[in-house]
Amino acid sequence: MTRVWKWNRPVTVREVLEDLQQERSIAYTTVMTVLDNLHQKGWVRREAEGRAYRYEAVSTRAAYSAALMNEAWTQSDNPAAALVAFFGMMSPEQREALRDAVRMVQGPEETPAPQNPTAENPAAEKPAVENPAVENPVGENPAATGGETGR
Repeated sequence: MTRVWKWNRPVTVREVLEDLQQERSIAYTTVMTVLDNLHQKGWVRREAEGRAYRYEAVSTRAAYSAALMNEAWTQSDNPAAALVAFFGMMSPEQREALRDAVRMVQGPEETPAPQNPTAENPAAEKPAVENPAVENPVGENPAATGGETGR
């Protein structure tokens, strides 16, 4: 699927084979079998072109990843805890990407205006946190003293 997504257009077995052979030795029939299996599973659609097929991804890589995350989340017996644990695994860059995504989904009418810290308004440096679990995703209790946590 990575190769099909990479080109973002219909590809032939030969194109995928030649690309893979730059990294390792692989047989034409192996690539053909894998693409046929992906077609049978509904991940790619194919269209005949002469004696060969052109294969095209049914969904984007992002949509596939989102479906995997949604499936894992909905199968949890405690979805909120699963999200908190997931956020705890994220790098700062990933958490910033998540914040950007939430802002995109919420739209401009729901997104608060950015605050600029000033001498008159030092509280603007760090916005208030509506959900402490998101700001502190690993379950630590910031109110605890002496290094204790809420775990």
